[in-house]
Amino acid sequence: MMGERSAQDRLFAADHIYLDYVGRDTLYGYLAQHRGQLFQDDDFAILYCQNNGRPSVPPSLAVSILFLRAYDGVSFVEAIERTKYDLRWKVALGLEMEEVPIQKSALQEFQARLVLHEQGEALLKKSIDEARRAGYVTSRKIRVALDTTPTLGKGAVKDTYNLLADGIEKLACRLAGVAGEAVASWADKQGLSRYFGSSLKGEAAIDWDDKAQREQLLTQIVEDARGLLMLADQARQAHPEQAEAIQADAALLERLIRQDVEEKPGGGCQIKQGTEKDRLISIHDPEMRHGRKSASKTFNGHKSAVAVDMESQLICGVEVLAGNAGDQEKALELVHQAERVMEAQVEETVGDCAYGGGPTRKAFADEQRLLTAKVPVSHNGDCFPKTAFAIDLDRMEVRCPAGEITTTFQSSGQNRAGHFVFAEATCQACPLRSQCVRGQGPRSINIQHEERLQQQARRHNQTEAGKKSLRERVVVEHRIARLVRLGVRQSRYFGKTKTRFQVILAAVVANLTLVVGFCHRDQNPALNPTDPETQVLATPTDAQNGVLVGIWIFCSRLQGFFLQHTLFGLLANAAAS
Repeated sequence: MMGERSAQDRLFAADHIYLDYVGRDTLYGYLAQHRGQLFQDDDFAILYCQNNGRPSVPPSLAVSILFLRAYDGVSFVEAIERTKYDLRWKVALGLEMEEVPIQKSALQEFQARLVLHEQGEALLKKSIDEARRAGYVTSRKIRVALDTTPTLGKGAVKDTYNLLADGIEKLACRLAGVAGEAVASWADKQGLSRYFGSSLKGEAAIDWDDKAQREQLLTQIVEDARGLLMLADQARQAHPEQAEAIQADAALLERLIRQDVEEKPGGGCQIKQGTEKDRLISIHDPEMRHGRKSASKTFNGHKSAVAVDMESQLICGVEVLAGNAGDQEKALELVHQAERVMEAQVEETVGDCAYGGGPTRKAFADEQRLLTAKVPVSHNGDCFPKTAFAIDLDRMEVRCPAGEITTTFQSSGQNRAGHFVFAEATCQACPLRSQCVRGQGPRSINIQHEERLQQQARRHNQTEAGKKSLRERVVVEHRIARLVRLGVRQSRYFGKTKTRFQVILAAVVANLTLVVGFCHRDQNPALNPTDPETQVLATPTDAQNGVLVGIWIFCSRLQGFFLQHTLFGLLANAAAS
């Protein structure tokens, strides 16, 4: 049952006594002054039973603690400790000095409820609503910029030997639980005890420089895995109520064997050459993938994709992609999310070259949306690139740099384009052939299915509006840098769903930080340094300093005097009663 915070302030709450000491213009001070408007208990009513059970910790308090945890980048244990002794947290949460508001398990359970009920987008919208209430953003028509950044996964990445051992261990634990036996004894009976050590590869007594010994060990591991899969088939038939869970672990082990191992022609097993496109790299987090940020930079984990309002720099959309996914994979979904969160219409979407491919442009064009992004450039070594040729799709002809024209078009099939081919005799006699063709045949020009959209994009990018949008796209990189400082480079959790919630909380913090800065500037406009009165205030005399110090000491002693007499009065009344 949902607990609720009382609307009445408490006399000894820290924000009444120490708000100015912590600072009204800090994020802690802003939360202390506006937490009732920012986070309300009724916003989380869906997480609780309304008429049964013991009242919970008020969700507005719990989500405020999660917010501060994301801001300071601390663990659950440290967050609970800070609610006890950190004066800034006491002020931000409106707690009394000796109050302990929540336990670690209750805070973790509350976050799990938020994740299960998919409340991340609602929290992101809360930050936007606060920005509108503060006057930081007012427009109902926005332009958004998209980009991604790597987020390293939490799961352990291992080589083929230990990865197979982890898969065997996972399935063996499942089968032992179904059989109602201790894992150690069940594994010992099946001859699988060696897979429950610290490291199978580290404990294997073989010469790792000997290829034959490595392949022999791999063959033994695969044989044990296949024997375990047979036991899994028997367990599914004997325990149909557990069939789905057994099948999931068995499928995971089968995939590990299939992706990394191949049979040798003469018998036995060996590791496959190369790496599969969607290779599973961690048992603990099966959603992690090998990713590549550039030709030389690789990572293991996920990609965090964000949408940023280009004018206000507020983060209005968050998704988490697979590490090997293209940056543009959920571009349109991010735009839809931005419209829901901002309650505004997206008039233009701006991205880097990764968003400029033909399929992405077609998806935006089908919804009649403006997409501004650089068109991917096809390089041709030292020879003329495709952009050196004039392609006329209305006349279905191509003119080369030498002035020759071809209308010979060869289609690649339905829903696919094709390529224009120049006459071989023309290319052989061309004086520019050495700068155009490296092989023996004639020059050909590939045409995409979305070639017309790409031509329109190139023309738009050359306009002043297009150039301006591409320059202003840098705001999304600034916001990503802020998210990285808030800890999104490393995931705290297993899986993309929980990682997305982590990124969303960081985005909420980043947004509210902008709002706090705006309110501080709005309430304290810059003073004119040439104004005589400003100069007097900026450089007080010794006498003025003495008066200010005296006033400060007097106020501090007066506050302590009233607090002391109030406490004695309460104790006296309690003793009298």
